[in-house]
Amino acid sequence: MTTDIGVPRWDPVTNQDMGDEMEYDGGNSSSRLFERSRIKALAGERENVQKKTFTKWVNSHLVRVQCRTADLYTDLRDGRYLLKLLEVLSGERLPRPTKGKMRIHCLENVEKALQFLREQRVHLENLGAHDVVDGNPRLTLGLIWTIILRFQIQDITIEETDSKETRSAKDALLLWCQMKTAGYHNVNIRNFTTSWRDGLAFNALIHKHRADLIQYEKLSKANPMHNLNNAFNVAESQLGLTKLLDAEDVCMEQPDEKSIITYVVTYYHYFSKMRAETIQSKRIGKVVGTLMDNDHMVHEYESLTSELLRWIRETIEQLGQRQFANSLRGVQEQLVQFNSYRTVEKPPKFVEKGNLEVLLFTLKSKMRANNQRPYTPREGLMIADINRAWEKLEKAEHERELALREELIRQEKLEQLAARFDRKAGMRETWLSENQRLVSQDNFGFDLTAVEASAKKHEAIETDILAYEERVLAVVAVAEELQTENYHDIERINARKDNVLRLWNYLLELLRARRMRLELSLQLQQNFQEMLYILDSMEEHKMRLLSDDYGKHLMGVEDLLSKHALIEADINVLGERVKTVVQHSRRFVDEETEEGYRPCDPAIVVERVQQLEDAYAELVKLALERRSRLEESRQLWQFYWDMAEEENYIREKENILNAAHIGNDLVTVHILLAKHKALEDDLAAHESQLLAITQVGDELVNQGHFGADRIRGRIDEIVDMWNRLKERAERRRQQLEQAIGYHQFFADADDVDTWMLDTLRLVSSDDVGGDEGGVQNLLKKHKDVDDDMKNYQQTIEQLRGQSQEIGPEYRENPEVKDRVDSIDNRYRELNELGQLRKQRLLDAMSLYKLFSEAQRVDQWITEKERMLHNMVPGDGKDVEDVEILKHQYEGFDNEMNANASRVGVCTSLAKQLLQVEHPNSEEIVAKQSELNDKWSTLREKAEQKKEELESAHSYQTFHIEIRETVSWIEEKTKLLHQTEGLGSDLAGIMTLQRKLNGMERDIAAIQAKLDDLEREAQRIEQERPDEAAEISATSASCRSHGRR
Repeated sequence: MTTDIGVPRWDPVTNQDMGDEMEYDGGNSSSRLFERSRIKALAGERENVQKKTFTKWVNSHLVRVQCRTADLYTDLRDGRYLLKLLEVLSGERLPRPTKGKMRIHCLENVEKALQFLREQRVHLENLGAHDVVDGNPRLTLGLIWTIILRFQIQDITIEETDSKETRSAKDALLLWCQMKTAGYHNVNIRNFTTSWRDGLAFNALIHKHRADLIQYEKLSKANPMHNLNNAFNVAESQLGLTKLLDAEDVCMEQPDEKSIITYVVTYYHYFSKMRAETIQSKRIGKVVGTLMDNDHMVHEYESLTSELLRWIRETIEQLGQRQFANSLRGVQEQLVQFNSYRTVEKPPKFVEKGNLEVLLFTLKSKMRANNQRPYTPREGLMIADINRAWEKLEKAEHERELALREELIRQEKLEQLAARFDRKAGMRETWLSENQRLVSQDNFGFDLTAVEASAKKHEAIETDILAYEERVLAVVAVAEELQTENYHDIERINARKDNVLRLWNYLLELLRARRMRLELSLQLQQNFQEMLYILDSMEEHKMRLLSDDYGKHLMGVEDLLSKHALIEADINVLGERVKTVVQHSRRFVDEETEEGYRPCDPAIVVERVQQLEDAYAELVKLALERRSRLEESRQLWQFYWDMAEEENYIREKENILNAAHIGNDLVTVHILLAKHKALEDDLAAHESQLLAITQVGDELVNQGHFGADRIRGRIDEIVDMWNRLKERAERRRQQLEQAIGYHQFFADADDVDTWMLDTLRLVSSDDVGGDEGGVQNLLKKHKDVDDDMKNYQQTIEQLRGQSQEIGPEYRENPEVKDRVDSIDNRYRELNELGQLRKQRLLDAMSLYKLFSEAQRVDQWITEKERMLHNMVPGDGKDVEDVEILKHQYEGFDNEMNANASRVGVCTSLAKQLLQVEHPNSEEIVAKQSELNDKWSTLREKAEQKKEELESAHSYQTFHIEIRETVSWIEEKTKLLHQTEGLGSDLAGIMTLQRKLNGMERDIAAIQAKLDDLEREAQRIEQERPDEAAEISATSASCRSHGRR
């Protein structure tokens, strides 16, 4: 029995299990605060003790795989030792660690170990792989403690006899310690901390199990260090238990609970294993004594089981047979035999089966009582095998009983079914014989009514007979069911079934023959009746065809023709009916049935057919004659109708052409002309229709129609009216075309006037733009307008020519001539205004160009003045700055010379504008004067700046030459000092002489240089009086160097 231990709650401050501390809270708050402060003070010490204890415990297990850890925090980071530790503790194969020393590899190995712990139902609270890899001390110790709980402490359970309750692992371990040390002097174990400080508890545990190793009576509570070392050393040397604790770790005010539990657990496992080995040796002798008895019982059980199983198999095989007697009496005898088996043969075997179960239970009970592994029968001889075989026997027995009872029921049903078959077969044979005599009689009658009555009577007989088919088939079905069920007297049943079927088929054949004869008689009477109906219809149509009414007008003739068409359609229908009747009648004359039956004498049929055909031929002849007369009447009245339509058409068009209105404007005239063209097109299209009608009239005249004179007069009258209509249409078209020319001229003149007004607004505009870009845009637009005016000259010429081409009655109209002259005058005015507009824009362009150029030059002058103002030489100490300023001035001077041409351009533009007397002449003169003044001022400032820079440059050059001259003098002075030691011999004197000669030449040059510098100093003092004192001092210093 195992008690699950979850992961304890780990105090991050004390590194302790908080379970016990949270249970008791009886003290006041001050005491709790004091206790917590003490715990915090001892936290570091406890952590070291736990680390040392857990390290030793880990090494005690890793020694099995030849591994050892020195520092628990660092050696567990890569996860390899952790995996090996779990493999040793669990005895299972864990995943191989990942190779590599990177952090990701360490995290993966640690995660494998943690995942294994989770699979072992270990709850890891607030612990992740990164905590172990990072070497977190508290969480690492918590992980090791969790492993100790799971694999060392969790399995410790002690069941109390009184309450039957199972304590937790920790309580069980504490109870075990209390039980083992009960009665030992000065040993009272109540916890895993202070109760172990004096070491007596450890010694008592060892003495309880191995009294020969410890002399407990010599130990003293006053010497705890000796007691602890004695117990630890004996446990390590004699019992092989690793010394996880040192005496100093326990002999303290508050020992670490987890360290002591970890060490005490090793005692528990060692002594528990030792006790188990002792108990096992005692059991061996007891087991040997019962083996012979058990073997005998096993042999007896197996033999009895095999015999019972054999009988079951044989019985199942016999019960599985399904060959029953094919009679009711035979099945009843087999059922009696089966009941005898169930009451006589089966019960002793059931008792035998129960005895086998008792025997096996007794055998297993004896083995279990002797703590032996219970006997398990080999496969096929187990109680379960017997039960399964017995269940199969019961199943086979049940199936046998069901099969026998089903067979008994089946035989009883077959006997009942055979009796029912005999009864029904007799009834069917009697009924079939009576109906055969009924359908053999032919009393149909000699008219349609009698034959139809016979047909209805026959249908009733036939319906009754056909409905009886289900009863006949029911007899057949009973016989087939008997045959299917293998009835023992089936031959007699089949013979009687065949007799019933023979009588039934013969009755159906008689019924079919009587229906055929009845249908022939009915068809003949129906054919004779149809002949009478057709003859009556022919008489009615004949009276209509003999009428003398051929119509008084076209509509009357059309109506008569429509009615005649209906009569002809009826005659055609009658013809089809005659043809059908004749064809049907031939059947009764030519054909003869298989039995030689004829419903009537063929001569009577032939006579009636001939009478019908003659009446139909006479009716067709009368219909053709009447249609011919009606067609001639329709041609005459159709001609008169068409001529009246043509006359109305001509008069309608004449009324349209007689209108005097020809329109007041171009649009109206165009509309009238379009309508007139549509009218002409209509006349042209209608002329063919008129010709066709006149041609019909000519044909009637040529055919000698009774109204030929009136037809000819009507034709001539209509043709004259048509010719006059065409002449009037031609005159109307000419009037409209002349009116179009006249109104088109004024419409084009209005377009020209509109264009002139638009152009006039453009060329008379006072807008000359606000700047140079605006003037350029206006010039482009004016150029487009000017080009448009030139191109429009051709349009005006075309308008003048158009005024000469209009009709004579409009050509001399004063309005036309005045309109042409007005357009010419306004066009000349537009050209003059265009020239003036162009000149104003050009003057404005020159003015804006002058102002724009003057503004750019003015901006450049202002910019350069600022540059000259900022071009200051400074204090005159740096010649490089002066050189830079001179270079800038040279660039400015070149730029100034280049921009002089821009000033000249502005002056030239101003002169041009003044010569043409521009309206802004005063502004132009002011702008020119202002620009010239600024340019002159810039030139003066440039000359001044040039002189200033030259002076600064001379001043800088003077100082440089002064410094160079002084350096030169000092250099020559050093050379003179160096010649003082050269006059000791002739060679030295000659060398000295050569150097002195050269020195004299250099001194002469230095003197000339000093004279030049003196003159330069005097000139600069005049140019720069403010710096005269400095220059004089510098010159004097240089002269003093020259004199030395």
